[in-house]
Amino acid sequence: MAKLYLVGTGPGSSDYLTKAAIKAAESVDVLVGSQRALDLFPGYTGDTLILRARNMDEMMKKSVFLVDEGKNVAILSTGDPGFSGVLKPILRLRDDLDIEVVPGISSLQLAAARLQLPWDEINLLTLHGKGNSSRILEFLGNRKPTMVLPDFRVEKLAQFLLEKGIDPERKVAVCERLSYPDERVFKGRLEEVADLKFSYLCVMVVYSE
Repeated sequence: MAKLYLVGTGPGSSDYLTKAAIKAAESVDVLVGSQRALDLFPGYTGDTLILRARNMDEMMKKSVFLVDEGKNVAILSTGDPGFSGVLKPILRLRDDLDIEVVPGISSLQLAAARLQLPWDEINLLTLHGKGNSSRILEFLGNRKPTMVLPDFRVEKLAQFLLEKGIDPERKVAVCERLSYPDERVFKGRLEEVADLKFSYLCVMVVYSE
């Protein structure tokens, strides 16, 4: 029986690929992922499908179809499949497949390491695909740092928080392009982030008051 692998590829650099991820990706007939995820496996010789934001649903369905056709398929998920990854949409699509989840190192983990924040003492929130939601406001008053994956632009999230009355002097950190050679960690105030430009590969931490 064919299997669908959901493979976490880490924050971006091949340095953070696990041996389990490499083994799973190299064992399948079809590899599905974004171009930057596929680039992590330059020696792969099977078929590939490029995953983009605008064809996500189509590629999920295609992957399931290929498994039904008897092919082993791996969907590459940046970070970990279980946090803003491909696990949720696949389970919504089908829950009767032979699925193996290969966990990966999330950008959240790497951000916590860079900022030396203990995992169990922060709020975790993803806004990927959800827009700038007021849900984040529920976390900002509980005296813990809040680590968030922005929907797209971290400066837009900062502007949203200012509009909602969050103190412009609130301390924040932005971890940009983690694991890549041009990685940057910015520490400053909320109002500073609102006026700067960052890439879309960011994790933001809003510290407690």
